[in-house]
Amino acid sequence: MESAAVVETHISVLFFLGDRAYKLRKSVATPFLDFSTRELRLADCRREVQLNRRLAPDVYLGVHDIVDESGDPIDHLVVMRRLPEDRRLATMIADSSFDEAHLEAVARQVAAFHSRAARGPDIDLAGSVEHWTMLWSTNLEETAELADRLLEGDLLARIGRRAMDYLHGRHRLLSHRVAEQRIVDGHGDLLAEDIFCLDDGPRILDCVEFDPRFRWGDVLYDAAFLAMDLEHLGRADLAQRFLAAYREYAAENHPDSLEHWYIAYRALVRAKIACLRAEAGKADAAQDALAFLAQTSRHLDEAEIHLVLVGGLPGTGKTTVAKGLSDRLGWAVLRSDEVRKELAGRDQVEPAGATPFEGIYAPRFTAKVYAELLRRAEMALGWGDSVVLDATWLDPGQRDAARAVARETHAHLHEVCCDLATDEAAARILARTAAGGDASDATPEVLATLARPSQAPWTTARRIDTSRPSADVIELTVSLVRPDHSHGAHGN
Repeated sequence: MESAAVVETHISVLFFLGDRAYKLRKSVATPFLDFSTRELRLADCRREVQLNRRLAPDVYLGVHDIVDESGDPIDHLVVMRRLPEDRRLATMIADSSFDEAHLEAVARQVAAFHSRAARGPDIDLAGSVEHWTMLWSTNLEETAELADRLLEGDLLARIGRRAMDYLHGRHRLLSHRVAEQRIVDGHGDLLAEDIFCLDDGPRILDCVEFDPRFRWGDVLYDAAFLAMDLEHLGRADLAQRFLAAYREYAAENHPDSLEHWYIAYRALVRAKIACLRAEAGKADAAQDALAFLAQTSRHLDEAEIHLVLVGGLPGTGKTTVAKGLSDRLGWAVLRSDEVRKELAGRDQVEPAGATPFEGIYAPRFTAKVYAELLRRAEMALGWGDSVVLDATWLDPGQRDAARAVARETHAHLHEVCCDLATDEAAARILARTAAGGDASDATPEVLATLARPSQAPWTTARRIDTSRPSADVIELTVSLVRPDHSHGAHGN
């Protein structure tokens, strides 16, 4: 039999005796809850049992009265079945032999719970841009007040800028999540400490019961809490495994950037709580706060949305660089050659038979191609996907239009121009033509025509010598757009 024990939190006292656990609320009032009277505590006990039975019906047994000598109630207890300590997920993941099937079962249960969770117009508000602007702003301000002595530099200011950049460029994505009914009355506090992996399946305990607004949000926002916690406990591998399993069981199709953004917010809230504990003199709380803020910053880095213009003359390696970025970073690639053939109703590898500035290469048609290229890029960026645009970008007006798209979608813009000697570029064009199977119609004659100075120079681009081995060129480009994903520093 488990030994008796008492555990105290800032709002409750838990008594563990035999096969039962009893939770007694403290008579406290905070800005987000009020247990100051017996009647309020009773109502909260009943809510806790009702709500937690959604995920652990056989654990939450009911509410019992504490009575005085005359039999009148003086307080109330939530009564629960006591679960074995060694089956806590937080304990189990510390073992190198942890069976990840348990985590799969948790993901499956959370996805099933979300599928039947309450939805409605009031709950949908928790998915709006306005709501998220308020949440980030409020928590950043409150954390700044608490963390002033802990932080160096402008870390919180940088966190705020990156969080808001993502938010304000993703109106379309967040609106779509609401329309898809992904905003639910969820759990609100998914922590590995409160999940028990039993032989007959997981039991998930201790949802937020005192205020429904802390439970309302995107299903992914709910799942991100557990991912954040697993990573904080040193198991980033299990955090990724859980999210991948959740994506499958919930039939999710969200961009990876949204996962990172939600994890960042969850870590920020935990940082604020750690700061409160540090203020109260709790040991190691300051280090926890710093670790959570580092986690916030790291995931906001991953959530950043990027637009990369990869340009240059035909044959200089634009497509190789663009595809290399896509392979390394998982970003979408849009290629002007392919969009041009599509708009013209031609097979991708069918030669156009047009000379420079005529037919489907006439200025009016080219303008149409670039407009469509940027329209598709704006859509993808708004959905939370970073994009690489493979085109010549010789026209400064087209470059200006791309910069406007980056501003509108709050995307980080990178301009890269591939440089290669004309004779070597011509040789590459001939080799590509001989191999066949490519959408490009460029010839050495087209290269010679386009190489004549006729447009304003592209002074804002980083120029890359593509005569080097393609692996080195790609590594250099990665180091320019995402230095944290680079294998090492490379010079020009």
